[in-house]
Amino acid sequence: MLKKGSKLYSIFKGSCPKCHQESMYKESNPYKMGKIFDMNEKCSHCGLTYKIEPSFFYGAMYVSYGLGIAFSVAAFIISKLFLGSSLIQAFIAIVVTLIVFYPIILRGSRNIWINIFIKYNPNSTQKVN
Repeated sequence: MLKKGSKLYSIFKGSCPKCHQESMYKESNPYKMGKIFDMNEKCSHCGLTYKIEPSFFYGAMYVSYGLGIAFSVAAFIISKLFLGSSLIQAFIAIVVTLIVFYPIILRGSRNIWINIFIKYNPNSTQKVN
């Protein structure tokens, strides 16, 4: 399922969408909040520039909204249906879930966004000088 060459591999690993050889991020841990937005400028293997154009990742906000809704629905279903909590407790579970998973949602939305536009190319792994 998560083999190199698949979109899911690049999305879950945060690797270069073109060659899958290195991480797009300078810090692999998304919970280091001071470095959550720090991305490499280019891939050192294939030379792909991650910011395709100025403000490219603004579009990731739409993906982030969808991911936030998915996490919220999952939190509601788990708290309300499986744990039998009240409506207020389910709302608190949603808020806590969104706060805890914010770094994952943010990075995931960027990974999904760039993978919409860039296709994997196994021949792009030649090192760029």
